Order: sequence, then C-alpha cells, then structure tokens
Amino acid sequence: MAPARLRSRLTWLFPFLVWLPKVRPEDLRADLMAALTGAIIVLPQGVAFATIAGMPPEYGLYAGMVPAIIAALFGSSRHLVSGPTTAASVVLFSSLSLLAVPGTPDYVSLALTLTFMVGVLELALGFARLGALVNFISHSVVVGFTAGAAFLIAAKQLKHFFGLEMDSSGHFHHILIEFGQHLIDINPSATAVAVSTLLVGIAVKRWLPRMPYMIAAMLGGSLVALGLNAWLGEANTGIATVGALPASLPPLSAPTSTFDQIKQLAPTALAVTLFALTEAVSIARALAARGGYRIDGNQEFIGQGLSNIAGSFFSGYVATGSFNRSGVNFEAGARTPLAAIFAALLLMVIVLLVAPLASYLPTAAMAAILFLVAWGLVDRKEIRHILVASKRETAVLSVTFFAALFLELEFAIFAGVLLSLVLYLERTSKPRIVTLAPDPRLPKHAFSSDPEVTQCPQLRFIRIDGSLFFGSVAHVERGFDLLRARHPSQKHLAILADGINFVDLQGGQALADEAKRRQREGGDLYLINVKQGLWETLDACGCIEARGARNVFRGKEAAIHAIYQKLDKAVCATCDKRIFHECAGVEGHRSKPKGEPN
Repeated sequence: MAPARLRSRLTWLFPFLVWLPKVRPEDLRADLMAALTGAIIVLPQGVAFATIAGMPPEYGLYAGMVPAIIAALFGSSRHLVSGPTTAASVVLFSSLSLLAVPGTPDYVSLALTLTFMVGVLELALGFARLGALVNFISHSVVVGFTAGAAFLIAAKQLKHFFGLEMDSSGHFHHILIEFGQHLIDINPSATAVAVSTLLVGIAVKRWLPRMPYMIAAMLGGSLVALGLNAWLGEANTGIATVGALPASLPPLSAPTSTFDQIKQLAPTALAVTLFALTEAVSIARALAARGGYRIDGNQEFIGQGLSNIAGSFFSGYVATGSFNRSGVNFEAGARTPLAAIFAALLLMVIVLLVAPLASYLPTAAMAAILFLVAWGLVDRKEIRHILVASKRETAVLSVTFFAALFLELEFAIFAGVLLSLVLYLERTSKPRIVTLAPDPRLPKHAFSSDPEVTQCPQLRFIRIDGSLFFGSVAHVERGFDLLRARHPSQKHLAILADGINFVDLQGGQALADEAKRRQREGGDLYLINVKQGLWETLDACGCIEARGARNVFRGKEAAIHAIYQKLDKAVCATCDKRIFHECAGVEGHRSKPKGEPN
C-alpha cells in the first residue's frame, strides 16, 4: 500500500493522529485550565442528570468519563464535550420507565443495552457516510438553537441562583411562571453568593484576561459562602452545596442482548440516536463557527457511536454533546480535544480524591458560572446580521429560537431544519423566467432584460434562472402558457440555458412537451448554451429526439442564424424591427438593421 494511502487510512481510523502531533505547550496549558473548570462543572450536573434519568447518581458521573474521552479522540470537534445531558436523560426516563422500575438493576440493564444500541446505530450512520445530513442544519438554525438553549440553561439555574425550592424541569415559560410564584422565598445568602460569583467572573474576564475567570469565580463564590456561614451560621444562611459524591471509578458492565430486549428497545434506540446525533452535531457546528474551523459530520457520527458503545461497558448511559460543558469548555479557552480528555481524567481523580470537598461548593456559585456560559453562547453580532440581511433567515432563526424556549429542545432543531428546507424548496420551485433581446445601447448589442428593448415579432428569447425538477415544473409550465397566450405571434421560443444546472425526468419532459406544442402551432423550441451535464441528462431521459438535437446550440449567433431560416419570411418582409443582422437581406421593408447581437 502506498505511504500516502496508508497515512490517509490511518488518519481516518485514528483521527487524533492529525491534531495530536500539532499540540503545543501553550495549548496544553490552556486545555488543562479549561479541563479543570469542566471537571468541576460536571460534578453536580452528572448527579442531577442521573437522577432525572432514573439512574443511580454515580452513573451520571460515569457517563462523563470514558464516553467523553472516546468522543474527543474519534470526533472532529475541538470543543465538543460528550456526556449526560438533560434532554437525553429525560428521553431515557420517559422511554424506559414504562419497561422497568427506575433505579432497579433491571432498569440499569435496559439503559446500558439501549446505550449500546444507540452507539451501534450512530457508528453505522457514520460508516455509511451520512454525516452530510448535518449540512441541512443551516447557520441560522445553529445561531437560533444556541441562543434558545442559552436562555434555557440560564432559566434552569434560577432556582440555584436565588436559593429556591422550585420545579425547573419544564419549558422556559413554565420555569418563569414557577419562579414568579416563588419570588417571596428568595434566599438572600444564596443570592449574595451567586451575585458575588458573577461579579468576580465578569471582573476577572475583563481586567485579568490571562486568569481563568470561571475558576476564579468559583473560588470567590465559595469564599463568600464560607464567610456568610461563619458570620450568620449555616442554619441561618441555608446555602446549598453540591454534597458528598461517591468515590469510585466506573465499574465494568455488560449490556444484555436478548432478542426480546433488542426488539423492545429498537424504536426507542432509533429515536434517541437521531436526537443525540442532531444535538451533538448542532453543538459541534455552533462551536466550530465560533472557533473558526470546520467539523466532519461523518467523523462526529463515528465518535459519538464509539463513545456510547464504550460507555455501555463502563457503566455509562446515553451520552451526547453537552451544551453546558461544551460551552464552558469553549469559554474557558480550550484549544484542542485534549481539554475534554483532561476533564474526564480530572473527573476521575476528583471523584477518587476530592469528592468529599464537593460539599463545600455552593450550587449558587455553579448557577452563576452557567449564567456566564449562557451569556457567552448568545452570538449577538450574528443575530443582528441575520435580522438585517434576510427575512427568510430571520424566520428560521426566530422559529428555532422560540421552539427551543417553548417546545422540546430537540424539536427546535427539527423545526428550524424543516423550515429551512421548506423555504429553500419554495424559492427553488419558482425559478425566474426572464425575457431577453438584443439591446442596441449595449456594447456589441448584448442581450438585455430591459422591457423597453425591441422584440422580434416571431421569436422570443428567455432565460430560466434555476433548475427544472419536479418541484419547479408547474411554475415553468405556467410561464410557457403565459408566453403563448400573451404573445401568440411569437411561435418560436429560444431558451438560454446558462442558468439551468439540473434537469430531472419531469423537467426534461416539460421541455419536450413545450416543443411539441409549438411545433403544432408552426413554431419550435430551441436551447442555447446548454451545459454538458444538462445535455447528458436530457439525452439519457430521451427528451431530445433526432429533430430536437438540431435545436440545441452552443452560442447565440449560431442559434439566431439557424432559427432565422425557419421564420415566416412574409412576416419578415413587412417587419420594421430588424433587430438581427440576418434581417438586412430581407426584401420588402428597407430600414437599416438595428444591430447584431453578441
């Protein structure tokens, strides 16, 4: 095998061989600082997500260890951090709670089996090179989804920021209504800790940019909490902390694979796969756009698949891209995927050695950090640009943003993608049909679309700007009908095909049908400047017969010369337009020709 081909094969199998040798010492330092922040962030989240999923608390931490390492090594994003998420936990609970009692060994076994099945499906989609599906997620969808998720992240932290006992599991408006009903119960001490954390983070980020502001903010908030507890007493402050965590590494596990279980879980596995991939790739694309690089959708599919397969053998349930931790990773200055790997390794160390100290970390401080992350995820400059530049993209942005706030988070992506496709199809289904004619005011009498330009009484030139496919055929046929109805004397129609990039069977048949109609009326249809691909498609579908082939021309001059021979010379003899060079030799009206087209 040639060295270049072998190197290409190795980098496809082991993508980390591309970026790992390029890591510089300064990248290692930045990644390590970002990893420390990410490892601390995942401590309370992992426990909370596992509880939401109906799993034992430690499984949320396990899902942020091995799966995060595998996803970072085999994915293509520099900043994506995989692990447990709110949405994935909710989907898992809603699916499996009908089959087993949450928290029981049977429930855990089903969750591990589902995780393995999801990983296999993700891996299969990656190997099938279906990563191009992410290309249908437009930039406006990504911006709107990111902003909506940021608002949702902040809303879900209100209870911790203000020290409230409230339900924050609903949609954005439900959380705000619930928050409004608990305003009188705000804990001043917890709020003071959160505000202090927020102010320290903002101050360090603005005036000490070299210092990791998130860690500084956490330390500042923790010190304020210690001070308030010492001054007023813990019983009076009521400042909640993360609490003690189990000190153990993920034990080995094995998903069961009985036919009945696979059959039972197959529909859920497919739904979770599509959702998890969409969420992960959307986050990866959003962060890649912010970081100025590109991701490989196929590689992300493979990375996510391998991470879930590995996770199912290391006591991790369904993992996907996390908006919270990925946003923290990006904002904390991560430069390479090593940040996610370091965060997972540090999480293992923290769980083993420092887990008891988590009881001193206030949840209010964690909430303030996530407020900073949410603020950083809102791309205000790009939102303003979209609002000014395009009404269509504004609609896509708005639908995605409000769907993320008021509907399911994963549905926001699907809604934005669907609207993008609908608007694209609506635009491409109505290609412009432009009438052209030689303009004596232009150099060499080039063709112009100015309606004031003189037209030939027997021949009309048009240009179709767009593809002829099943979705646009009806619009083009209506255009042909209008031309025949409004200009019955122009029995000959010449189409400049420069703007036609694609024709399917139905589009080719529409051209053939129009040619037959005009031939029955004593005229014909002609194609000029036909591209090679367009000609091959028309020829393959049988839309160009022997006679039709003679009506296809490479340039306008050759087309005019040939078409002129078919015009009714009796009409030409009385015509005073004389817009073509060939008109000069016609007996009858002796006016000077107006020019020769290019």
